[in-house]
Amino acid sequence: MKQVEIIGYSRANLGKKGSKDLRLDSNVPCVLYGGEKQLHFHVPMFLFRDIIYTGEACTVLLNLEGKQYKCVVQEAQFHPVNEMLLHVDFLALSDNKPVKMNIPVKFEGTSPGVIKGGKLVQKVSKLTVKALPKDLPDYITVDISNLELAKSVKVGEIKTNNFTILNAKSIPVCTITIPRSLKQEEAAAKK
Repeated sequence: MKQVEIIGYSRANLGKKGSKDLRLDSNVPCVLYGGEKQLHFHVPMFLFRDIIYTGEACTVLLNLEGKQYKCVVQEAQFHPVNEMLLHVDFLALSDNKPVKMNIPVKFEGTSPGVIKGGKLVQKVSKLTVKALPKDLPDYITVDISNLELAKSVKVGEIKTNNFTILNAKSIPVCTITIPRSLKQEEAAAKK
């Protein structure tokens, strides 16, 4: 799994006013959970480009004033109107403790349904996975090479290696839809 290094700085003022002042200076207030104690810090906003604003899953090597922590982004909060990053929660990784993380879905193969004129519609872009940090995948591969028209791949049909998918097994990950033109051709052929 890709690892991104970011630098954080300890916070002295933990209230609303302190957080607002940090955001005005293009910094994001953050918290690191899962260690001996919670650590409050801030990170320059531009450093989140490779972590939050990407379609890839990654671990974070957090350099907090000389001490390094291996962690993952647990939650990111955005402003409801302007989509500005407001706050980020990190979870410290432990080699022997499972962690939950959202992992992107990647499709593999060529669908016979698409060849016949259908359209591949992705229903889910990420799935929640539980695994030890060493077993976290970069992405979840979904094989669509046997997917016909009007058929879908459900979460329960995905093969897993050393990780568990926590989403409901009945949720469709992708579907091959039948375009209107094909439906009209079938209706005309039946008449």
